[in-house]
Amino acid sequence: MQMWVDADACPKAIKEILYRAAERCGIVLTLVANQPLSVPRSPWIKTLQVPPGFDVADNEIVRRLSAGDLVVTADIPLAAGVIAKGAHALNPRGELYSAENIRELLSLRDFMDTLRSTGVQTGGPSALSQGDRQAFANRLDQFLARHHRSGG
Repeated sequence: MQMWVDADACPKAIKEILYRAAERCGIVLTLVANQPLSVPRSPWIKTLQVPPGFDVADNEIVRRLSAGDLVVTADIPLAAGVIAKGAHALNPRGELYSAENIRELLSLRDFMDTLRSTGVQTGGPSALSQGDRQAFANRLDQFLARHHRSGG
């Protein structure tokens, strides 16, 4: 199992939680972005820089991941691609995407896009709170306890 991060939009606090988890569990963590990233020196933490462009990082993550991997992203279409490949997707607020909820989340996203395209101001997501960071850390720990097999 590996962990992948859609790193261009991932909050720094979430990346730091992931760095600690990768070290603690001995799991390869790859941050994929279209810009250079600064990460701690570790045999477990890698970066992959992709060319700029719409969905380039997302497509590269889906292309490289294996069934059972974990992808951290707030991008719902990316999460849908991850689930379709038999992997897992977790958003930075601690919500685990699943085959059961991804269709509804895609529909809601498309509906909000439609509203925005007609000029309705829908606002963006709220800032990541301490509670969100804690929810993410807890869900990540639960996931790793269930899915990581090498005793980490």
